[in-house]
Amino acid sequence: MIVYLTHWFCARDRSRAIACLYAANPAASLVGSPLAGWLLGVHWQSLAGWRWLFILEGIPAVLVGITTFFYMTDWPAQAGWLPQPERDWLVNQLQAELEAKKKVRDCTITEAFCDLRILRLIFAYLLALTGALGTIYWIPTFVKRLSGFSNQTVTSLLLIPALMGIAGMLINGWHSDKTAERHWHSAIPLLAAGLMFGLLIAFRHDAPLAIACLLLGSGFLYPYYPAFWAIPTMMLSEAAAAATFGLIQSIGQLGGFAGNYAIGFLNDRTHSLAASFAFIALVYIAAGGLILSLRVRDPIGVGQSGAR
Repeated sequence: MIVYLTHWFCARDRSRAIACLYAANPAASLVGSPLAGWLLGVHWQSLAGWRWLFILEGIPAVLVGITTFFYMTDWPAQAGWLPQPERDWLVNQLQAELEAKKKVRDCTITEAFCDLRILRLIFAYLLALTGALGTIYWIPTFVKRLSGFSNQTVTSLLLIPALMGIAGMLINGWHSDKTAERHWHSAIPLLAAGLMFGLLIAFRHDAPLAIACLLLGSGFLYPYYPAFWAIPTMMLSEAAAAATFGLIQSIGQLGGFAGNYAIGFLNDRTHSLAASFAFIALVYIAAGGLILSLRVRDPIGVGQSGAR
């Protein structure tokens, strides 16, 4: 999807485009979770609720998929629904951007994989997802143990990070494009999330403050995504970009296993949540630090300048 967005959006608009894409994740949680809970309780036409869950949530996906196949062309030049002057303007803008990148460096896939800046991005994304996916898996348990609230109350509280995520990604993506800056817009949310989990260790015996830090830390993370994914688009294009985005995403997803396992291990060994909170804080801060250590030259004047 990130590669596809580079086919349609110029660099100056890319962070906002990525923000809209990623905002769909917390938005889906806000809509899907209550809907799924309600559907599981129905019994229509002699069908159990879980069957209706698959039917009613599957039909929109199929319809949108069919529409997408015919409407979303690979390139603007193929979009018959776009007026010719707009199509030509967009094609020319994207082509000029591509040529500017190639003048700085026209990477092959192998060269991109060996670039130290790409390796830092991979490691930063791995660390960020280690904390993020570990938090997603464990946050209901964290809130329950810190507060003692009922399952329904815990579920309601978990809507707060999702709402923060939607607003944060859209605002941060817009501001990143407006100010033509990527690194700090990506790192600050990670550092802020790490700070909240660090404070959570100190406040873990004070339920209201602890829950506030936990929910804020979970919500602060989301805004880093748009600016983060805009960084490699400043360096790479075409096949090298597609392969590199896939590599970053594939290795980053290992964080789902690492974070979940590490938090479970720390909880079992220490019989306390403090070690898990410290672990999450450290991986977020380390990820933010790695992103700030990058020096990426933007050939088209969007983002931080300064060659490595």
